[in-house]
Amino acid sequence: MHLLIEGGNKLSGLVTIEGAKNAVLPACAASLLTDEPVVIHRAPPLRDVRTIIAVIEELGKEVTYADGTISILPTGTLRPRASKEHVERMRASFLVLGPLLARLGRAVVPLPGGCTIGPRPVDYHLQGLRALGARVREDEDAVVLTAGRLRGARFRLPYPSVGATEQLLMAASLAKGETFIENPSREPEVLDLVELLRKMGARIEEDEGMLAVEGVDGLHGAEHAVIPDRLEAGTYLIAGAITGGRVTAAGVRPAHLAALTAVLERTGARVELSGEAVTVEGGGRPRPVEVETAPFPGFPTDLQPPLVALLSLAEGGSTVRDPVFPRRFGYVEELKRMGARISVSAGMAHITGVGDLHGAALTSPDIRAGAALVLAALAARGESRIDGLGQLDRGYAALEGKLKGLGAEIERREDT
Repeated sequence: MHLLIEGGNKLSGLVTIEGAKNAVLPACAASLLTDEPVVIHRAPPLRDVRTIIAVIEELGKEVTYADGTISILPTGTLRPRASKEHVERMRASFLVLGPLLARLGRAVVPLPGGCTIGPRPVDYHLQGLRALGARVREDEDAVVLTAGRLRGARFRLPYPSVGATEQLLMAASLAKGETFIENPSREPEVLDLVELLRKMGARIEEDEGMLAVEGVDGLHGAEHAVIPDRLEAGTYLIAGAITGGRVTAAGVRPAHLAALTAVLERTGARVELSGEAVTVEGGGRPRPVEVETAPFPGFPTDLQPPLVALLSLAEGGSTVRDPVFPRRFGYVEELKRMGARISVSAGMAHITGVGDLHGAALTSPDIRAGAALVLAALAARGESRIDGLGQLDRGYAALEGKLKGLGAEIERREDT
């Protein structure tokens, strides 16, 4: 499958944002912590969501998924081993490690896969679980963890890793005693997991910049609606800016988008906030800016590629530095095929804006790179073809339908 996009249309209108994929995935993993039902609302119809469902079904849960609701029921048998087939597709599958260890005293999980945006080691996950009492060894291409009941500990993350913070929160919820996670991630998706765990009976508090978890003997079921997807929203808002149109993202939390909207205003776009909606209107050629990605509330690394696509049309030189994932610039060669002038060194993109881009045949290397190529194609002269939709479909539901609703000329076709 590939996308054909005829660029040049100003996108205008309203797009309703899905629930956050990156909140649904850990929520599904958290269901392994209990033998009672867990119901998750606002789950988007994405490949990654189907993958995590397959993982927890394989581990012993019964799952139904319809109309945006995932219902997870026990079957009476929880298994400690996840298959390589599923975990290699998606990094978030590794999050089942902590819950399995906490429940069963044993977990065997292959090393994860996912986007090709450079190394994202799981060392912090394993170091934290060791601090809670886990014994860790490698068995071929999987990690094997064993423990009696986990025990509370104080552990400082070397970096505020989202996945490691989520892993430790879930494991510590059933540990004996109190766990203090220092330097944790405070991304909205992490705090959404905290909200779900509290509904399940976990005792989690913020304490002077730490997350304090008082372990309990057992957790119960819960019902939870995840937060809106700020990354999907950000992509559509940048689409409004790059095409000189006016796009409203509805059903969002504006505070989660504050770093993006601040940058867009610096480029000259007009931003309006209204309740649970954010509107961005393009203001001619963007002004150049200097941006550096950072953990929340900083500018998100996942919106770095779409931002670079916008800045490739700026009136002057911009720089975008990504210390979070310095190797996330693999898509730049594709933008250069469209006429963009970008060089990358030491985890920083140096962008000299051009007057226009032209259509080209492109390939998406990962989810957010694919989004950047779609945005560039929407603004370019002529037709673009984008292959590699398997990655793009992991993060965006009904992408072409939503873009058509905003006035884009875009269609999905079978490869010939």
